[in-house]
Amino acid sequence: MRRIRYENEVMDEINVTPLLDLAWTLLVVFIVMVTASVQGIKINLPKASTAPSLAKPKTKAISIDASGQVYLDAYPVTMDDLKTRLGQYKAADPDLPVVIKGDEKIYYQKVIEILDICQEIEVTQIGLVTQRLVK
Repeated sequence: MRRIRYENEVMDEINVTPLLDLAWTLLVVFIVMVTASVQGIKINLPKASTAPSLAKPKTKAISIDASGQVYLDAYPVTMDDLKTRLGQYKAADPDLPVVIKGDEKIYYQKVIEILDICQEIEVTQIGLVTQRLVK
């Protein structure tokens, strides 16, 4: 037995079908994303020793502030001084890693000059530090 509705009659039921469709779609997307991020190649990684490492990190950081001043680690240096010190570090450690942190307001030429110095003394492990874009 079907009930007939008239135009002036108030509806007393809520249709939850679209809500359930949305819930199922979100559940499927969640399941697909979780399984996609878990897949990969199984690798047995070596175990680290339990003793704390007392060695200082070997990475050298070159920073350039907004005014164009160059710093090696936390100490201000000139370009000639930078070349000399990096050469000394490179002689002590042939696999010297270097990271360059430049302020967004500096001219790109300053970064190119530092990259040229690294190329001259044959530093091959160079990283450019950036910040993650947060929306």
